Amino acid sequence: MARNPRVVSGTGIYHVMMRGINRQNIFEDTDDYIRFREILLQMVNPTDKNRQPLPARCTFYAYCLMTNHVHLLIRENAESIGEVIKRIGISYAKHYNRKYQHFGHLFQDRYKSEPVNDAAYFFTLLRYIHQNPVAAGITKNVNDYEWSSWNEYERASSCIPIICNVSHVFARMPLAELKELVNEPLPKTTMILDYDSGDINRSDEEVKEFLSVSFGLRQPSDIQLYSRERRNDIIRAAKLYGASIRQLVRLTGISFSIIRTA
Repeated sequence: MARNPRVVSGTGIYHVMMRGINRQNIFEDTDDYIRFREILLQMVNPTDKNRQPLPARCTFYAYCLMTNHVHLLIRENAESIGEVIKRIGISYAKHYNRKYQHFGHLFQDRYKSEPVNDAAYFFTLLRYIHQNPVAAGITKNVNDYEWSSWNEYERASSCIPIICNVSHVFARMPLAELKELVNEPLPKTTMILDYDSGDINRSDEEVKEFLSVSFGLRQPSDIQLYSRERRNDIIRAAKLYGASIRQLVRLTGISFSIIRTA
């Protein structure tokens, strides 16, 4: 099946998601997170072979490094989004493969992206990206997570490299207001591209039939009657089948964070 062409952003800004192939971990320890952040910094402060500065390849407004995936809020500059993501992926894969003696692909071949064409969605994504660790149950608060760009906005530590163009955001919203906005949970009905939804899109009826035939569920919500282990096995199978996270939330009544981390 031919892949759908990427939707071009009128502003040059995109929400990009990179994930490990077969959902494998791409970060194993602190040094891995640090290395990935160094690569992002190289994208905004590139140099030539003589260490002379070059134009920024892109601009970042937000990032969040999770165990097996990455979220970026990025704008094209000297290079296209595709070229920048390729650079990031190759640079980090070299580090990972050398360190862990890993062979083969590290990232899923086709990264996901969506255009950001207005300020309202831009700030929705700022919230979404920084709330990822909270939604996944890793931390209770946005500012507790070490590997997102929120620390750049709060300047919690002088040793944190400034990768994102925070001044662009502050020109539109002061820190106090932004902090309040980012810490306010997004409504569950907010529609944002799922990093876990594959290239296959299944209808509700297809998902219901899959759950019925494969697991004997009379209705998707019956999954709540199973043990945690069995429930998570079913959720993982449904996601591999092509069901999206938000689709499973709607059909089963189980929370977004549980389905996402299953």
